[in-house]
Amino acid sequence: MKKYENQIPTSMGMNLKAMLSMLRDSLKGSQERRPVSNIPMVKSEFAQTLNPADDPQVTWFGHSAFLLELEGYRLLFDPMLGHRPSPVSWAGTKRYTTDLPIEPEDLPAIDAIILSHDHYDHLDYSSIRKLKDKTEQFIVPIGVRRRLIQMGVSSDKITEHGWWDELRFKGLTLASTPARHFSGRGLFDRNSTLWCSWVIAGQKTRVFFSGDSGYGPHFKEIGEKYGPFHLTLMECGQYDERWANIHMMPEETVQAHLDVRGQLLIPIHWGAFTLAYHAWNDPVERISQAARSSNVDIATPKIGEQVRIHTGEYPTEPWWRSGKR
Repeated sequence: MKKYENQIPTSMGMNLKAMLSMLRDSLKGSQERRPVSNIPMVKSEFAQTLNPADDPQVTWFGHSAFLLELEGYRLLFDPMLGHRPSPVSWAGTKRYTTDLPIEPEDLPAIDAIILSHDHYDHLDYSSIRKLKDKTEQFIVPIGVRRRLIQMGVSSDKITEHGWWDELRFKGLTLASTPARHFSGRGLFDRNSTLWCSWVIAGQKTRVFFSGDSGYGPHFKEIGEKYGPFHLTLMECGQYDERWANIHMMPEETVQAHLDVRGQLLIPIHWGAFTLAYHAWNDPVERISQAARSSNVDIATPKIGEQVRIHTGEYPTEPWWRSGKR
């Protein structure tokens, strides 16, 4: 079985000391790891058809799932719209909200579904089963095709791509770019598929999606080759010093945004599931502070709220504080 590697050495840091400290933190628990009340959410509505002249916009569905509407096309990224990021439906952390901004079956037709890697919090069986007939194309890293086929997706709908591969998709240019992470859905298949970030370039708008990634030199490489970006959607959450090589700390996320030469930053990979030991809203508090310190424009939409990319007016309300004791 082929194994994929990061550009630079990337230890998971899971030595005995780290594992014992994680066990301690798991037993200790914390009331702040989940919101104590319902968090605000906006019900998403979409026209059935898009006009290429419409303002480009993005709608975040929580965690790393978002819909990008750009120059007449709809692209859905990492659509984990299920209730648990788990191999089984009866175990694992639950989504913070029982409802979604929009049910998968109510989404309009999607031009392409694009995946960053095969982890359960990004590639969800129940979501793919509901969405597979709503799109004509799945665009994925190398090796993820077989995962989708197992979920009932027709092979001829899927294209696989390695780092630095470029493809022309209708009127857009996409590039699969590096990330610093890992892959696998079981005990014995670690790194058997590739993980990546994505560049999306239209005629007038450039967007960068980090996927899951630790901080590394690849961000500057991407910025030099494809930047500047009007919008970046960057992972911010589920971090810990013990696994900082594969998930950025919030302050590193701001630096990565600067490295890729981003303009507007939307922090993602938070707001839906508890997968680490920090308070559930700690990621957005820390990244908001770091963005202010670095004079970075940041948007913090509610789940389901649409953000227009070029308006210069973005949601910044600290809505997450309503879910705190």
